[in-house]
Amino acid sequence: MDFSITEKQKMIRRITREFVEEYIAPIAEESDKKQELNQKVFELMKKMNYFGICIPKKYGGAGLQNDTVSFAIIIEEIGRIDASWAITVGVHCSVVAYPLWIFGNEYQRQKFLYPLATGERLGAFALTEANAGSDAAGIETNAYLDGDEWVLNGSKIFATNGGIAKTLLVAARTGEKGKHPSFTVFIVDTDTPGFSVGVKEDKLGVRASNTSELVFQDVRVPKENILGGIGNGFKIVLKILDFGRIIIAAQCVGLAQACLEASIRYANEREQFGRKIAQFQGVQWKIADMGCTIESARLLTYKSAYLCDQGLDYGLESSMAKLMASEAAMKAAHMAVQVHGGYGLMKAYQVERYFRDAKMAEIS
Repeated sequence: MDFSITEKQKMIRRITREFVEEYIAPIAEESDKKQELNQKVFELMKKMNYFGICIPKKYGGAGLQNDTVSFAIIIEEIGRIDASWAITVGVHCSVVAYPLWIFGNEYQRQKFLYPLATGERLGAFALTEANAGSDAAGIETNAYLDGDEWVLNGSKIFATNGGIAKTLLVAARTGEKGKHPSFTVFIVDTDTPGFSVGVKEDKLGVRASNTSELVFQDVRVPKENILGGIGNGFKIVLKILDFGRIIIAAQCVGLAQACLEASIRYANEREQFGRKIAQFQGVQWKIADMGCTIESARLLTYKSAYLCDQGLDYGLESSMAKLMASEAAMKAAHMAVQVHGGYGLMKAYQVERYFRDAKMAEIS
């Protein structure tokens, strides 16, 4: 059993780490305060092809469609510096661009996937509603056929990238299948009349990431914008979420790693009772526990990515990875604040932001 990553994957990690440390690290705190992502970084990320990580080059992507491990490594490295950027890129690629490649037809790939993969347009996945969170089958947004168009009505909440996205994947009810509702996934251009952005959420963490309410009022969607066929929405949504959990797990591993590294730095700088606090066994235990938890989450994340690349079932493993990695991030953030003591509560130290960012994934 080989647990090593390839030379290409090592190179991808190194290049991504250098990029985020040079361009994102210096402005991460400012982005958190402003609650917005830096536009210059957007442009640089386009050039690095980070908006098309898992998409074939034919459609403007980076060509890593069969290397989910590399995808996870990239998001992990971005998450190590700024969880807001990790979730922005991760959501765009994993639950918008990737499903368009997997379930879309050639027309949809050319019209919608290409500009997503090149970063020309940002994507959002619209599923969650006020009365339908974990219970995806409870969504109330609906669509009915009128001639050659479907008419979409309803609203979505907590949509990552929602307020700044140009292309949406929207799950809506389109009838009944026996005793159960039938769902369909629609590709929606945000310039379509009747669509509007509602409340932009003021969040505890990942504050630079845009999270918004989306409103659909008689939004007319052409029949050719149905993804994967009428009535296949629930099956597609489950597949989308399975893949997305790998990437959320990777983001959490990166965030947890940042907590560990910050704690080690601080413990080797801070002196109490005449010696570095890194020499105290209580601090050493915390750092050792963080390291063990993070490595366990990383291995489970990479395993789920590997299974995906092998064409094997990975839904169970991606769910496990997301659970373990989100808990690892929260545990690492908690311990990092403890290691920093009173300074851990201060915005002058990054662990304060890490602690806030970690909570999001544990809930979502």
